[in-house]
Amino acid sequence: MKLDKLAGDRFKEKPSDCVIDSHALMIRGGYMKHMANGIYSQFPPLRRVTAKIENIIREEMDAIGGQEVLFPVALPASLWEQSGRFQSVGNELVRFKDRNQSNMVLGMTHEEAAVHLVREYGNSYTKYPFMIYQIQTKFRDEARPRAGLIRVREFTMKDAYSFHTSQEDLEAYYEKCYHAYERIFARAGLPEVVVVLSDSGMMGGSISHEYMLMTPVGEDSVVLCGECDYRANMEAAESIVEQDQTLAQAPLELVDTPEKHTIEDVCDYLHLPVKNSCKAVVYQRNDDDSYIVLFLRGDLEANETKVKNAVGAKIHAAVITEECGLQAGSIGPYKLEGDYTVLYDNSLKGIANLCCGGNIDGKHYVGLDMQRDLGDVEYGDYAKAVEGGICPCCGKKALRIERGIEIGNIFQLGTKYTKPMNMEYLDKDGNKQVPIMGCYGIGVGRLAASVCEVLHDEYGPIWPITIAPWEVHLCCVRADDEECHAFADKLYGQLMDRRVEVIYDDRSVRAGAMFSDADLLGVPVRVVVSPRNMKEGCVEIVTRDKSVSRKVQLDEAVSAIEELIRELYEDVNARGGVNGR
Repeated sequence: MKLDKLAGDRFKEKPSDCVIDSHALMIRGGYMKHMANGIYSQFPPLRRVTAKIENIIREEMDAIGGQEVLFPVALPASLWEQSGRFQSVGNELVRFKDRNQSNMVLGMTHEEAAVHLVREYGNSYTKYPFMIYQIQTKFRDEARPRAGLIRVREFTMKDAYSFHTSQEDLEAYYEKCYHAYERIFARAGLPEVVVVLSDSGMMGGSISHEYMLMTPVGEDSVVLCGECDYRANMEAAESIVEQDQTLAQAPLELVDTPEKHTIEDVCDYLHLPVKNSCKAVVYQRNDDDSYIVLFLRGDLEANETKVKNAVGAKIHAAVITEECGLQAGSIGPYKLEGDYTVLYDNSLKGIANLCCGGNIDGKHYVGLDMQRDLGDVEYGDYAKAVEGGICPCCGKKALRIERGIEIGNIFQLGTKYTKPMNMEYLDKDGNKQVPIMGCYGIGVGRLAASVCEVLHDEYGPIWPITIAPWEVHLCCVRADDEECHAFADKLYGQLMDRRVEVIYDDRSVRAGAMFSDADLLGVPVRVVVSPRNMKEGCVEIVTRDKSVSRKVQLDEAVSAIEELIRELYEDVNARGGVNGR
């Protein structure tokens, strides 16, 4: 490929609307162009990167028995009605009517389509287990797309679906996918990906894991233990905190707290530590607006996902009205009257001498004893894990919280989709059974952007050779020099004949501009042909990450380039558990 024919421009200025480096570099480098909010077109360099990622994914999915299929983007709403998700999923799902007034949706995920495809095929136990997968465009009407390809509305994703006749078989295959994902990310140049327990969310199922790339720009919080291997997404991480049960009992007393409405203001006014308080966080169910009141220790944050799972409904932050009976800023558990769902966090269990809302404006109680004043209430885990919290695995106060980007996920779905969609098979005794499913997803564009986010310098991406848009960037410095240009043309032809992927820059531009474009394209091997090198009878070969810089004789250039390419492939693939180029 000649660089002067490459569609897309490269430029120095950082776009003002780019909040992270990968977004800015992929715009500056001519990888993609913004079309609409959360929607991008791909120029050839990005398409070449994503095509290589897709090929790695295909190889690893095929290696564990996957069969590639393709589902439609537009789906009849009746499929989603069968599973129950047509009503339960929010505005992220695009619903529309076709010209015949039939209800349709744009696929944001394809569990229903997968069941529909194999419902008749999987009618006998002899067909199991099997796995199908696709690499397809999806649309999710994300409320807040951001950070380029990290969070978008239209995206390409690999989603796989496995079908099994037993939980044991699902778990065995789940383990295969677990390790296949580790190989995919390592081969893409990211062996440091962390696997964490996660909440299944709208996907359903009882067990799920996320593959997180740890980076400060990530939008997910990951809870890690410094003493053991415990790792979980914040949504799923268990909250265990040390409880101060040495507080002396005190009589329950209602006191004035004028104009104090936050737990911090109240505790400051009463000269109490915030952790010696009980605060209320209020939600409402989306379907009927009924109120959910959560009580937890004042220094902790509510985990909305845990609350949602506990009540089995979608929820939102409450709007407290005069008619609802709740006194904003003074809500407490003692003598709380009203038709509310009330939850108590584990952090309050067995604690005496707390301050809490008095359910009267400007009034709070001090001396609250949970057992004495409220009796035997039921406690649960509804709080976010905290830095320095107690690890639920090893029991040590060693939790830390870091940021990460989710680049893949796997779920054990059970019968969430097969049962309501009436997928059945006959077992060996002729009895009807419902198969169970696993689900496995990777966002292709997000993975490309994530690699760029952690593998770049101030000048541009540093692509691993396994997914780089080209393997070699050939620079002919001083294309007006006849000897230099002639040798560069010859070398380009030789490399092309050897099926080496080359981007060739023989433009009549300054060397600085040429190298700046090369940095933005991030190709791992750069070969520089210049009048100075020609006088020395050599070419210069350097790697984008500056780890290798060699001068080789002209007649050895092709073999030296191929040898370096092999070394780079071997280095990446060794971490992915595969051999060779």
